[in-house]
Amino acid sequence: MVGQQWNTGSGVGQSVENTLTQLRALDGKPPAPTGPLTLEDLYRQHRMRLVRLALLLVDEPATAEDVVQEAFTGLHRNWSGLRDAQAALGYLRTAVVNGSRSVLRRRKTARDYTPPHVVNARSAESLAMLTAEHQAVVAALTKLPPRQREVLVLRYYGDLSEAEIAEATGISKGTVKSTASRALDALQKIMAGR
Repeated sequence: MVGQQWNTGSGVGQSVENTLTQLRALDGKPPAPTGPLTLEDLYRQHRMRLVRLALLLVDEPATAEDVVQEAFTGLHRNWSGLRDAQAALGYLRTAVVNGSRSVLRRRKTARDYTPPHVVNARSAESLAMLTAEHQAVVAALTKLPPRQREVLVLRYYGDLSEAEIAEATGISKGTVKSTASRALDALQKIMAGR
């Protein structure tokens, strides 16, 4: 991680870190830009990583792809007004987080009017790549409140600093830190009760 260390002293914290770090490693590191960054470069190099980020937040592959597509569409519309092409990835990340939040809000509203149904959206292939412990962590993440889930996913899967998470989620650095701590505690309770 860039320049800071998060306290993941609990076993659950370590499990979350290991699981999301393993997912990030499976994705590989995007190549470093070799010239002026284009929208096509961003799409080719970061699309699947952003889809996986959205998938960890919304837990449904088709919806995750829609969220990322909307983020790229918004960036395309505003590309000519972008003052720094290097900031485009941060814009995309923020758009994916905000789009995921919108999806979750719509789901919550829909659940208020119709009985909820359980959909297991994870593919067998994606779960087969993880150990049973890692699968339990991913399942437990879905039970966290959206903000706590966002912070943990952005930290451990996105490998973002507190400042980058604060920027992507629109909350302060202090709130990021306290939310991460509460999320790890909640995750520990969920995992203990399984």
